[in-house]
Amino acid sequence: MSTDPVTFQFDGDEHAALTIVLAHGAGAPMDSTFMNEMVAALTRHEFRVARFEFPYMAKRREDGKKRGPDRAPVLLDYYGAVVEQLGDREKLIIGGKSMGGRIASMVADELGVAGLVCLGYPFHPPGKPENLRTEHLETLRTPTLICHGTRDPFGKPDEIAGYALSEAIDLHWVEDGEHDFKPRKKSGRTQGQNIADAATAIDQFAKDHVK
Repeated sequence: MSTDPVTFQFDGDEHAALTIVLAHGAGAPMDSTFMNEMVAALTRHEFRVARFEFPYMAKRREDGKKRGPDRAPVLLDYYGAVVEQLGDREKLIIGGKSMGGRIASMVADELGVAGLVCLGYPFHPPGKPENLRTEHLETLRTPTLICHGTRDPFGKPDEIAGYALSEAIDLHWVEDGEHDFKPRKKSGRTQGQNIADAATAIDQFAKDHVK
């Protein structure tokens, strides 16, 4: 496991009952517009939020060069180091956006955290529904909430309905949402509304399963 100290960005009350750890997606940093808006919504529900960047994204921040994600073992190991550094695992809900949530879901049981939240889970690559990333989700024991757009190309509702997901997993459907929860104008909704609704669902999930 990595021994280098992790650099965190904290938001919300440091004395909050629960801390939500959010990892970024594959292509955008921890302070993307989506992440900033989601964190703001979560802190309104009195969560403390801890954000961090995987090594490849931290390097991009330093030199401005775009690079692909680190290999899975590196990402998994790094998430373990994140939790180790934060401590108080019974007060941690881990997760993240897309790839960040997927990595969190692969280590949640092993790390013994209180809960897991995935923001747009990449069930399969867009246009490749046969390439499933769900095997470990069938036996997941950690209380989990997946917030997922009804128009997300990484997994459509009718596809997800056929997956053999663990009973520990709850789904919050983001109305008309794309992978970043953005709806179409004709829906009459906004991305901000969808993000706020997801934060409310996460708050209820925490009250029901964690707090």
